[in-house]
Amino acid sequence: MPRAKVNGVEIEFEGGMTVLQVAELAGEEIPRFCYHERLSIAGNCRMCLVEVRPGPPKPQASCALPAADGQEILTNSPMVQKARQGVMEFLLINHPLDCPICDQGGECDLQDQSIGYGRDETRYGENKRAVEEKQMGPLIKTVMTRCIQCTRCVRFITEVAGVPDIGLISRGEDVEITTYLGKAVASELSANVIDLCPVGALTSKPYAFNARPWELTKTQSVDVMDALGSAIRIDARGPAVLRILPRTNDAVNEEWISDKTRYACDGLARQRLDRPMVRQDGKLKPATWAEAFAAVAARIKAASPDRIGVIAGDLQDAESMKVALDLFRSLGVASLDCRQDGLTLGQGPRESWLFNSTIEGLEQADVILLVGANPRLEAPVLNARIRKLWLAGKTRIGVIGERADLTYGYDHLGAGPSSIAGLRDDGSDFAAALKAARRPAIIIGQGALTRPDSAAVLAAIAALGAAVGVVREGWNGWNVLHTAAARVAGLDLGFIPAAGGLNAAEMTARGALDVLVLLGADEIDLTGTDAFVVYLGTHGDAGAHRADVILPGAAYTEKNGLYANTEGRVQRGERAVFPKGEAKEDWSILRALSDHLGARLPYDTLEQLRSALFADHPTFGQIDYAPGSTPAALDLAGLGVAGAVAPTPFGSPVKVFHLTNPIARASVTMAECAAVASGLKLAAE
Repeated sequence: MPRAKVNGVEIEFEGGMTVLQVAELAGEEIPRFCYHERLSIAGNCRMCLVEVRPGPPKPQASCALPAADGQEILTNSPMVQKARQGVMEFLLINHPLDCPICDQGGECDLQDQSIGYGRDETRYGENKRAVEEKQMGPLIKTVMTRCIQCTRCVRFITEVAGVPDIGLISRGEDVEITTYLGKAVASELSANVIDLCPVGALTSKPYAFNARPWELTKTQSVDVMDALGSAIRIDARGPAVLRILPRTNDAVNEEWISDKTRYACDGLARQRLDRPMVRQDGKLKPATWAEAFAAVAARIKAASPDRIGVIAGDLQDAESMKVALDLFRSLGVASLDCRQDGLTLGQGPRESWLFNSTIEGLEQADVILLVGANPRLEAPVLNARIRKLWLAGKTRIGVIGERADLTYGYDHLGAGPSSIAGLRDDGSDFAAALKAARRPAIIIGQGALTRPDSAAVLAAIAALGAAVGVVREGWNGWNVLHTAAARVAGLDLGFIPAAGGLNAAEMTARGALDVLVLLGADEIDLTGTDAFVVYLGTHGDAGAHRADVILPGAAYTEKNGLYANTEGRVQRGERAVFPKGEAKEDWSILRALSDHLGARLPYDTLEQLRSALFADHPTFGQIDYAPGSTPAALDLAGLGVAGAVAPTPFGSPVKVFHLTNPIARASVTMAECAAVASGLKLAAE
């Protein structure tokens, strides 16, 4: 391996590394503004200057300079210190002195590096340049006079998000960052530019002037807005969640999160259910917990087990579903379902409903086929990872489904299920590439698995997967992309109808049940049911509107819970604030209900419940472990049921990205984003 000296200390490094990377490998801190590990190198801020020997007797930008064997790198020489002070002086020529009112205060790279590497005075007395603010949509607040033209935002939007709506115009002292034609940034990942901005030029518009970072309590948790399980940090002050930021997790979300993950948090405080309610004379009226439990227990005791049903919603934690299973199975109830959308999967091996290649492992695939999936709407961070593979030229992508703008090029192979068998049998260029691939991957979306003919569609996809060897020694490319955070945990627990039980759609039919219990289930049509409806949830959404009794539960930021993401990775969600009003954690509500039903459950604490969960389902004890990282055999021949498929084209179940769950629908910010996105779509059409 090549060697270099960094401030007199010899260090080995891998070929292809830059001087900046070698210096940091040696433990030296190199200041920077434009450089970012996940973006292309721009080399335009000049803050990372170092002295390199042999070489010209001048400071050089370490981010763009390849390291070489035998180099001597000096990061603190008098030449470097003087150069950095000069660069900082240039950067501050036009920067306004508004730190006391800037939302970046306390988290500002420019503040930190001006103290560490700048001068204590300036030699420039001219008037500062002012720049007009730009309109980037409802999420990004701009104060462009603060901009230092590092172009991080431009590179992220162009390279990672794949929506080149931000650019650099003009030259010299007139240069500005702006959106083209003054329109909002049309990306589901747009607000990541706020984290990337090293100064206060781009800040959070909904969070503006709300708090300072040192006022906030920071809690590490996981996201539930989709099934990816992105790593997040919840920042709260008192009882209110003020913002959500990404945490770095290379195995899942790298360091990006979607706009919905980041900004739906204002919905946590709106339209909340904060006290039990019982319907009297056609109206829901406040009640005590004892009165609500008594009303529920009386109805359940009066009904036979085959006339009782339970549906779990898309945001439920594993513990609440485990308690519901234990309670209602003990009562003899067979009709339990976690699949509001009518998902076909749930029987057979666990690998049949997982994203088996793993999210990080997908980068090893050389051909990817998307069937009935629109990852840009269903999992934007995963879509960015697929785009990264496409940009690197590593992967060829094909799509069977709607012809959508996925931000990368792909072969459109057809719109409906008939194209699946055709791809297996035809001699097209993509079919040949798929059959010749060393590591082929098929990503099946919910648009293919929630149709009336989904069993036949699943069998057709499995036959194609078997023909191209999607499961082979050391590789499992059978990937199901879920849209609900609770779905994989529910399937792992067996939260599906037992023998003789009804599925979710059958439970909501008129006359099917006497009692229907909804665990945060709001994405199913309840207009036809005439059952007595018990709703355990957080928001006044569809389920609460139809309910006869409301039991107020805790949102994902208000409880400790386990969630299994689409690849089967079990992660811990941590409580950042307490539940609103009289609301309780979901599992504890069901535990208390068991006493009123005379079917007392054998655990009184979360620790006891988790012990029972791990004993019955050991996979939930494997925290942060993705089972696909050690590929298991999967018999594709046993999936689905052979039969005729309908000619109906595949369509994504996500129609409006920003409004997919009760929290998002209660969010004012998400409503604004949905309105803007609708306007942009209409304008494009």
